[in-house]
Amino acid sequence: MPPRTTIAFEFADQMIRFLKSLIPEVAAAILALVCFSIATAQQRPLITEDVDIIPPGSLRIGAGIDFMQKARFPVSALNGDLTRVGVINLTIGLAPNVEVQVEGVAQNFLSINSRGVSTIPLNLAASANSTHDTGDFTLWTKIKLRNETAHLPSFGFRFGVQLPSVNTFGNLGIGIIAVPNESFAQNDVITYGFAGIVRLDKQFSVVGEVNGRANTRPGTGPLGTESQSEARLGMQIRASGMRFDFAGIKGLSKNSPRSGVTIGVTYDTPSIFTPAK
Repeated sequence: MPPRTTIAFEFADQMIRFLKSLIPEVAAAILALVCFSIATAQQRPLITEDVDIIPPGSLRIGAGIDFMQKARFPVSALNGDLTRVGVINLTIGLAPNVEVQVEGVAQNFLSINSRGVSTIPLNLAASANSTHDTGDFTLWTKIKLRNETAHLPSFGFRFGVQLPSVNTFGNLGIGIIAVPNESFAQNDVITYGFAGIVRLDKQFSVVGEVNGRANTRPGTGPLGTESQSEARLGMQIRASGMRFDFAGIKGLSKNSPRSGVTIGVTYDTPSIFTPAK
């Protein structure tokens, strides 16, 4: 493994130990905010989607880097440390209750720790200790159907398309995932996300979530569609008109990465165009 990768993952371990020490102090506050009301849509470094919509005519531009230890890829039977460079999210506000999102990863780098028998052909030398590729990109449309009230939460719907497979899901819903090594086969999974943002002051917020998918088939399900789950705990820092973020990541299921860290930055533009009416 290259020295810079070793340093990055040592930093990830230190970050995770620090964030674990914060859990008792913030868990109750996060739970309270999730049950009632949280800040306006400020997603990174969380995966769980907020139902709020950015202002019409404005853009939200986010980018980051993820480091994941002991990531597993059942279809290719590769296991190792994954670095995702250029985790990109672009959001465009089209109406008070509609926005379009484009998200994906510019480049994935895998430092291979072990490999088994792949179920698909791999263009990878037997002696190779690393590999890389471009990540999938997804186009989403999110619609907010009702605003939050004193007694009921807000409600929205998000649907999207990802090449080469199609996924339709929300924070609690149904995912339709193509089975990578079987033609015309799919697995229906339950997807979920439970997240909260605790705003400490105008500059700092603590964020946390549990996000994943649950296989509905007997056993572990077809290869590539197994249950996955992870927890994230981190902070958002507002400075210089941008929002910086970092979070520790802990895998909660067998097929999730063991641990990791994510860092990134988000910029919200003012309204720069007038959507068609």
